[in-house]
Amino acid sequence: MKVLITGGTGTVGKAVIKQNDNEYINVSRNEEKIAELKREFPEVKSYVGNIEDKGLLLRVFKDVKPDVVIHAAAMKHIDLMETNPIAGCNINVMGSLNVVEASVINDVPITIGVSTDKACLSESVYGASKYLMERVFMNSNNDTNRFSLTRFANVAHSNGSVLPFWLKLKQEGKPLKLTDPDMNRLIFTQEDAANLINRTIKFTKENGGGFVKSYKMKCVNMLDLAKFISDDVQIIGKRPGEKTDEDLISEREITRTYIHGNDIHIKMKENQGDNKLTEPYNSKSAPKMTTSEMGDLVWG
Repeated sequence: MKVLITGGTGTVGKAVIKQNDNEYINVSRNEEKIAELKREFPEVKSYVGNIEDKGLLLRVFKDVKPDVVIHAAAMKHIDLMETNPIAGCNINVMGSLNVVEASVINDVPITIGVSTDKACLSESVYGASKYLMERVFMNSNNDTNRFSLTRFANVAHSNGSVLPFWLKLKQEGKPLKLTDPDMNRLIFTQEDAANLINRTIKFTKENGGGFVKSYKMKCVNMLDLAKFISDDVQIIGKRPGEKTDEDLISEREITRTYIHGNDIHIKMKENQGDNKLTEPYNSKSAPKMTTSEMGDLVWG
């Protein structure tokens, strides 16, 4: 299977590439990261470009003729998007629309978008941009070009995430910086993220698209996680756009949920059956990680 990944040099893209022997093609803009990807996965072909460049995407999609597109490219830093909303929306909204149009024009059978829990009841520019991406993908779904999404939580040890930052501070003998001691986060591993994408591809291929797939993952209090690493923790105050608790599936989405084994799908239409959630799923209601699970998360 030929799989094109936008933003394939990122944590999620690499996690997907590691899992199986598909033919992978990467489209991303950072030359240094492309060089790193080439050293780690020499068989992966890369195109240098930005998803804001619709002409480039049309040429690449026409050249590659992918069976599946995984759209992982995004601007994801919440505080940066609060101060740079136009740049963020150009990438996360308009860039995603370019991916959709390139898939439709080039008859790509399956396109999977990578979304986030920040899209649920969003209070940030980043979350709002990802919610719009979800709606664009679901509304673009048809029998010929199937569009589905994954809704992630926080991916442990991803680029720019807190765990590598904390471990570096610990190694340097500096206090770990935490924005809010009451902050709780839904979090899962890079392997979990890749597995969710692969399950989404499989379900879309067998049953059609037009849904957002997630599942009931565990949560952790960030102060507990920080103190697991070090007793020296400095509280610095919340950043713009941050929430104390995070929502994966909101109350208004409950009636549009469909339970498939351990996974939960959110669709545009109401579920008239019984296979749906009965309450929202968020970092308040999610089961908490044990100390052992925190250890696995931190040290891998």
